Amino acid sequence: MKYDNILQTVGRTPIVRISKLAPEGVNVFVKLESFNPMSSVKDRMALAVIEAAERSGALKPGQTVIEATSGNTGIGLAMVCAQKGYPLVVVMAESFSIERRRLMRFLGAKVVLTPAALKGTGMLAKTIELAETHGWFMTRQFENEANADMHSRTTALEILADFEGERLDYWVTGYGTGGTLKGVARVLRERSPHTRIIVSEADNAPVLASGIPQPHNPDGTNASHPSFRPHPIQGTTTDFIPKLAQDAVDAKYIDAFVGVDGALAMQRSRELAQREGIFVGISAGAACAAALEIAKNAPKGANILAMMPDTGERYLSTPLFDSVQTDMNAEELAISRSTPSGQFEAAAAAPAQASAMQMRPDGEAAAFVESAVRDHAVVLFALKWCEFTWSVRRMFAELGIPYHSVDLDSGAFQKDDWGGRVRRALQARTSVATIPQVFVGGEFIGGTSETLDAWRTGRLSAELARAGVEVEAEPGDPSRFLPAWLQPRAAG
Repeated sequence: MKYDNILQTVGRTPIVRISKLAPEGVNVFVKLESFNPMSSVKDRMALAVIEAAERSGALKPGQTVIEATSGNTGIGLAMVCAQKGYPLVVVMAESFSIERRRLMRFLGAKVVLTPAALKGTGMLAKTIELAETHGWFMTRQFENEANADMHSRTTALEILADFEGERLDYWVTGYGTGGTLKGVARVLRERSPHTRIIVSEADNAPVLASGIPQPHNPDGTNASHPSFRPHPIQGTTTDFIPKLAQDAVDAKYIDAFVGVDGALAMQRSRELAQREGIFVGISAGAACAAALEIAKNAPKGANILAMMPDTGERYLSTPLFDSVQTDMNAEELAISRSTPSGQFEAAAAAPAQASAMQMRPDGEAAAFVESAVRDHAVVLFALKWCEFTWSVRRMFAELGIPYHSVDLDSGAFQKDDWGGRVRRALQARTSVATIPQVFVGGEFIGGTSETLDAWRTGRLSAELARAGVEVEAEPGDPSRFLPAWLQPRAAG
């Protein structure tokens, strides 16, 4: 089929059965939004909001477009703006994967980074500030009705057409803006009312599932939601409730929530790749995990459809690929040596990353901290999805340092603010409020920078030796363990 331009190829993505991961007797399907031209579901929204603004006159010819995004919306907008001739500025927290900002710049967009600590609310505030200062058109993806409308007239109708003559028992989705959720759910409620609508969230950040209303700053902008914690499922479960997502809640479209651990989301993404040949990202892995959880108790013959928002290529610099080596491992080297040609010595593969993975203290929390420090030679008080924690984990893994991890943002630590209580106890003990915190032999080493520096100077080796932990590697430059997004920081 021939098209006049790339924008005509948006939508009409395939639905594929999961044949190996699903339990016997239950049909699990995935809708692969990576088949859109820029490989994500956000291509639909990007096209919709620009064309709606053109029709209304809100977007003038040649006017600069600006939006806050974790990446996929920016990439979709970069495609649309390139084809239509609009300059684009994308505002993005620095913690999102490097490949996303490179793709946007490759498509001609300008990318403005905001500090990771300011989270989604911070990058949105910067976007509003820039739009008002320069007179730029802000697409407002989190509240723009054109976002949800696009999914009602395309995504939802595609799903209904593909299940024509069959029951669709469950539809599973995550949410970022809430556009897919609201747009598809309202059509399913009308035309397939028996379909149960399931929403996946990061288990340690149950923002929608908490039922806690969205707080606002004095100026009316969104404040960071109290149930939010950092997590690795990029593009989903933001630190505020978008209007479109709230609309879906208020309309009672959602039948159930499934909390998904970030590690399980990444595991499911890898399983989809290695067992089904389906290459998708972490948010897709989370939706798949939720669908498989629903499948455990679904009646025989049930049909379950999960949304797969994007491609795995958006996550090359994230923990999803941490265990994927660039050099040959021992098994691959053995295969190479099984025949005589093309021989060379492959560099030794790095060990797999260790699989571990909130101020006045109370007595129980203080006792917990003292017990952990006393009973383990090396203790890492951590946030599972903090990039600086990853730095320490990477170093410990490569150097072979065994350690006990206390993951304060895991699901188990959210009940009764146990994670917050332990953090207050830690701060009382060390006078340091930040996480991670590392102890060796009962001695406080510090956070990420102090621990990495202690390795460089030899202090960490000495403390490990006193604690009876043997490490053969010599002290050296630890900068390679820093988050990938910090490495090119000077160049932006």
